[in-house]
Amino acid sequence: MSENDNWIRCISNHALPLRGESTDLDPLLELAADSDIVLIGEATHGTHEFYALRAQLTRRLLSEHGFAAVAAESDWPDSYRVNRFVRGSSADKTAHQALTDFRRFPSWMWRNRDVLEFVDWLREYNQRRLKARQETVGFYGLDLYSLHGSVAAVLEYLDGVDPELAQRARERYGCFEQFDREPQAYGYAARLGLSPACEDAVVSQLRELQSRRTAIIQRDGLSAEDEFFHAEQNARVIKNAEEYYRAMFGNQVQSWNLRDTHMADTLDALLEHLRLRIDRPRVVVWAHNSHVGDARATELMREGELNLGQLARERYPNRTCLIGFSTYAGSVAAASRWGGNVERKLMRPALPASHEALFHRVNAPNFILQTRDLQGSEALLEPRLQRAIGVIYRPETERRSHYYRVELTRQFDAMIHVDRTTAVEPLERSSTWVRDEAPETFPSGL
Repeated sequence: MSENDNWIRCISNHALPLRGESTDLDPLLELAADSDIVLIGEATHGTHEFYALRAQLTRRLLSEHGFAAVAAESDWPDSYRVNRFVRGSSADKTAHQALTDFRRFPSWMWRNRDVLEFVDWLREYNQRRLKARQETVGFYGLDLYSLHGSVAAVLEYLDGVDPELAQRARERYGCFEQFDREPQAYGYAARLGLSPACEDAVVSQLRELQSRRTAIIQRDGLSAEDEFFHAEQNARVIKNAEEYYRAMFGNQVQSWNLRDTHMADTLDALLEHLRLRIDRPRVVVWAHNSHVGDARATELMREGELNLGQLARERYPNRTCLIGFSTYAGSVAAASRWGGNVERKLMRPALPASHEALFHRVNAPNFILQTRDLQGSEALLEPRLQRAIGVIYRPETERRSHYYRVELTRQFDAMIHVDRTTAVEPLERSSTWVRDEAPETFPSGL
């Protein structure tokens, strides 16, 4: 019997089959229920089964275990429109309308059928909570790409509460105007010294806004706390996005670390805000495996990368649960290039040296694996390849573009494997949605 056969037998002994029954996720609920932060990943940004199972698990964490918020790998202002809708403080009449602000590439990441159904459910769930005089559950964004959207949100807020500060904010944020809402162009020019950096202006604006908090809340009452927090977080996004876009044209590790540190800091700020009305706020996080799985268990650590999952474990020891996803083959919603149209693309079968290939040979097609159960064995201790598909899928360079080595038992607390998966359905389909795909026998990439 080969070493791989021994590993597969060990994994099979610990795999908990997913049979499509209501009790399938019970082991994960038991694993995660006592955590304050449950981070649920995805191996791609375009797989229906990942979105659906993540939503199913989240619904149970909210309704059965009292989690107070969902925080996603999404932009803050776009997500806050959803937050207002699900908490009953929005002019939007439908979940479809509430998701309208997700226009930036890749819009299908959040404008898809699975997210739409979850937002509808969360709205109805909160309506029941309001009738029972219980705190509602919010939906928030952790990412920092929304520089211009956040500028608009800060100015709109200040116009209503402090017109003088609004005018100073316009002057400070005016340094971005010449770049025609293209933050990458700003970052390039500022990095090369072709244009003055806006760093001092955005830092000053954040600090002055924060200094006004007490006066605004005393004047407008505690009911104004949520909207102040929304404006403050947008100002924080602007500050960190300004730094991020400058870093994009320098060290890639630095820009990655800036982004994931921003997400971790946003999570900290959200928990602090929720503590104003909840004694022990607990949050479910939705993000890609590459953000959720502990970076210290991957080869990227050697390059100096950190990530959200690592920072959450460090900041909230023994109060964090990391759950990942994997798949062997199927279809995925992805683009062929940055900014391109969404396509339904065929995923090649996972490479033979990968965790996914091992899981494909387990005696259950879909299963949960609690990786801590394997820590005393030799089964997944050796680093192996793991596939990661973001918003772009390049099958012609599969190995180079979509795999890295990980130690699975240290990376996640649990893994959900769905052997054959299907593409998530975008709310809007482009002309390239249905296209000719390479067959599954297409040669492996480099």
